[in-house]
Amino acid sequence: MTLRRLADLPGVNDLELKALMKPRLADPDEAHAHPEVDEVARAAFGLTLDEAEATPLPADWPEALRDLHRRSPADLVEAFEAEGWDVTDKRRKPLRILPLLALPLALAARGVAGQLPFLAEPDHPTTDWGANLKAEAGRFRKR
Repeated sequence: MTLRRLADLPGVNDLELKALMKPRLADPDEAHAHPEVDEVARAAFGLTLDEAEATPLPADWPEALRDLHRRSPADLVEAFEAEGWDVTDKRRKPLRILPLLALPLALAARGVAGQLPFLAEPDHPTTDWGANLKAEAGRFRKR
């Protein structure tokens, strides 16, 4: 199964770069001081951080996704991988902004609130049978 990448959603990669330059941007306690976090959450999931926090969780909500704000980034990576999401950067480290976007992502991914941007189905993988035929024909001619 191919995991969908959080960093590929609109604005997330840019926000991650800003958080690299200004670490306070990724601090959950400072989230309300940075309106760009809400802008990215709205663009990616259709809801702000406050709207996500105000959304009641369903009774059948998975235990792995409860209390997301208290979990370590490594635990969040594991929980979201089980849900079909890659929430790491290119070096397989958790995104700095993951604690901020974890709840909106979980709500949108499970269809409780908000929505995810459209993702087209991947094309069927192309095979290299043509290259194999060409190599086989070359060997045949040499005989």
